[in-house]
Amino acid sequence: MRLSVVVPVWNRADRLRTCLRSVEAALGELAIDAELIVVDDGSTDGARELVAEEFHGATQLVNERNRGFAVTANRGLAAARGERLLLLNSDTEVDAEALGTLLAALDAEPELSLVAPAMLDGRGRLQRSCMAFPTLATALWFGTPLERWQPDSRELARYKLAEFDHETRREDVQPPAACWLLRRDAWEAVGPFDERLELFFNDVDWCRRLASSGGRLAYLPEARIVHHEGASTALRPDFVERWHVDRLRYYREHHGLVGAAWVKLVVGWTFADWWARGAWRRTLGGTAEPSAPLARAFASFLRS
Repeated sequence: MRLSVVVPVWNRADRLRTCLRSVEAALGELAIDAELIVVDDGSTDGARELVAEEFHGATQLVNERNRGFAVTANRGLAAARGERLLLLNSDTEVDAEALGTLLAALDAEPELSLVAPAMLDGRGRLQRSCMAFPTLATALWFGTPLERWQPDSRELARYKLAEFDHETRREDVQPPAACWLLRRDAWEAVGPFDERLELFFNDVDWCRRLASSGGRLAYLPEARIVHHEGASTALRPDFVERWHVDRLRYYREHHGLVGAAWVKLVVGWTFADWWARGAWRRTLGGTAEPSAPLARAFASFLRS
């Protein structure tokens, strides 16, 4: 089998229907030997029933409870039989031209392990999707008061690839796992996503492991897909806390205990700044977000 398409999904049945229809149309136009695997991560909005009723050619795997992206993607990729593995978010839309371009790139350049397309939002605007790998300096500048005070700092520009227009091919970047086409042997050599990174930073960690092992990836702007960014993850009530915990675990893995302590320190500073600004607004007679829920989330983060 030439290609396995793996689609992890958690709720947003409306987006899932559009995604799977686009996949079926693309595979039909390309006429390649392929399979479609949908891994439902405990959806409660009818997504599971939608696949069973409308996409009879798809194989559906089901997590009985929400386990997160890393576990769900790993399960689908472990079941895949194709020589090429297309990992695709359920809030994307692909076409035959983009998929054909990605497949042709891997065929033409055997040294590449992974290729990723450019992504457009629902209005056809190019998304600045790629990032550089985070460093200890990134933790100090990204998501802290420093980002508010100096949004054009050198470190933020490096991390966000401010000078990269996303219109040219590039290999020294980290593309998000919303759409990756991988060689099976590369996935097996690097290993699955780190399931301790439940929702965030698992793709950053995987790309870093790939680079450390000498593997290569390429961002290909000539392949373009639609990405309705964050359609599912933004629904999670613990979205912010989960991001911070996963980032902490990433830093602990790649920078050790010093890295983890550093992240806790800068998050503590950020929390103190948020609390102080809220208290000042209340003193002036204004309103501010309740502090108790965030304080509980911060305490949970410190215990991670």
